[in-house]
Amino acid sequence: MIKTYILLITVMLLWGFNVSALKVLVSAIDPVLLTAVRIGTAGICVLIISVFLNIFRLPTKSEWKTIGLITIFNVIIHHTFLALGLERTSGVNAGLILGTAPLITIMLSVIFLRDRVTRLRTLGFISGFIGIAITTLIGSSGFSTVSIGDGFVFISIFCQALSFILISKLNPSFDPRLLTGYMLLLGAVCILIFNILFIDPNLNQLTKLFSWKLGLVFLFSAVLCTAFGHMVYNLAIKQVGPSETTIFINLNTFFVLLGSALFLNETIYLKHFIGLLFILFGVVAGTGTLEQLLEKRKQSA
Repeated sequence: MIKTYILLITVMLLWGFNVSALKVLVSAIDPVLLTAVRIGTAGICVLIISVFLNIFRLPTKSEWKTIGLITIFNVIIHHTFLALGLERTSGVNAGLILGTAPLITIMLSVIFLRDRVTRLRTLGFISGFIGIAITTLIGSSGFSTVSIGDGFVFISIFCQALSFILISKLNPSFDPRLLTGYMLLLGAVCILIFNILFIDPNLNQLTKLFSWKLGLVFLFSAVLCTAFGHMVYNLAIKQVGPSETTIFINLNTFFVLLGSALFLNETIYLKHFIGLLFILFGVVAGTGTLEQLLEKRKQSA
């Protein structure tokens, strides 16, 4: 369990730094086209890795249906509506809505998986959201007027949470890491077709990735952040459950700020660390770790 938690923290670090990488990439390449190529590259990498791990196999007909549903919610709708939403809302609004992901996931887990959530774990989820709010609102003009973009961002998060529930209910014999490869590749093909038909059929801008700087940034984003990150995350959902896994997303906000400071020369304020304290408490309480420590202390006493 501890090993899984350490891997999840590593993934949150990578995903946080990935925001800075994507800011560099989207300045040169259309965001929708970049998304399709990035997750497609990640999907191919995951499938190749699955061969070396001896977990590769073709899905059954019923498994294809589940993979298709997960792909629709986790890749196509999530990424499309998130991109549309970020274009139409402020960073503060988007950050706060993204911070509700653990709360939405835990509610869906209670409804569909009959998960038992204690008061202390619920307090952890709320604490994590408070930490998100503090770190997001620092240095900004505050929560802006609600817009259609906010609705798009909420739809993207809600659909992603639904996909976590579907992943947890996947056939136990089907490895979540292999699922990640099929899911990313299938989603990338759908997004690429959508981009060619309705946005921009010109793919020449992809030649910019042959620049060594953009090429390295792209490989970091596609291979480490997307391929490795989603393999670990989806495996963790299967091992410890969607609600415990999703609470780690709260750490993503701080790592985004850290990456922005390191790579984009943005400023981190003292109050950001106050938000981090709320987030850390949220992770410890929301995963049930605090309950386990209190129970051991009670037994030893």
